[in-house]
Amino acid sequence: MVLIVLPSVVLPDIGTDTKQIVALMALFAGTLVFVEYNAVYPSLVEFRDGAPFNRIRYLMLLAIVLFLSVIVADRDDPTTVSRLFHALGMVIGEALDFPYSPVRLATFMLTETATAEQVQDLRTAAGTAYLISLVSLAVFVIVLKLAGWPSTKSAFNVWVNLPTFEPTAGGDVVDRLERDSRVNLAVGFLLPFVVPTLIAVFTSGLPITTITSSQTLIWTMAAWAFLPASLLMRGVAMARVADMIRTKRDRKIAEDEASAAADRAEEGRDH
Repeated sequence: MVLIVLPSVVLPDIGTDTKQIVALMALFAGTLVFVEYNAVYPSLVEFRDGAPFNRIRYLMLLAIVLFLSVIVADRDDPTTVSRLFHALGMVIGEALDFPYSPVRLATFMLTETATAEQVQDLRTAAGTAYLISLVSLAVFVIVLKLAGWPSTKSAFNVWVNLPTFEPTAGGDVVDRLERDSRVNLAVGFLLPFVVPTLIAVFTSGLPITTITSSQTLIWTMAAWAFLPASLLMRGVAMARVADMIRTKRDRKIAEDEASAAADRAEEGRDH
């Protein structure tokens, strides 16, 4: 709920109708997450018991929305903090704006009629959001390595943590997890390059303010940076789950073979 209402709280001159709609959406999202985490049987949220996967994803999206909200607020109501964030965002955007980079491609969402200031605003937002997503992805990988996720101290229920994955759909579970992991990694890598083109096509002919307005710019850039990083994290997590299942399966096979060999040896001594 805090995440959804954050832009409306930070941005100046938000209308009453907008605040009411945002409050309703925040209430719905908060209720959905609360029910999902307290229900016995999962339905949509993945890795519900696989902390800190969802915590890192949430903090990543919260940081992106917060930074972008402060940066965009600097356009209409500048303060010392907003000017600092805006200046840092401009430096980040300029640094990441090189040929064929996702930030450079993000600026292509704007038409040729866009002003230099609008291009700069989009570059600043895209660079800031993309850097936060990259840092969050690096933190996630480091935490996985240091904590040995998924933890072997408690049982890891694949169905609870992957409710949309059907383990009995056919084929080996490990092979399917690894295949899905590779698909998520590939889509997550390509998405920052493909999304700007799709947005440019779908918004063709619309006013330039369709993208550069405050709320739209924040949520568009947040989704553009968050979704690829989230898919990459999901791909890494599914690969780790596949490794865990393979390790436990191999250990079980080895234990069964050792037990069978001991039984045969015992029978041989009896004879």
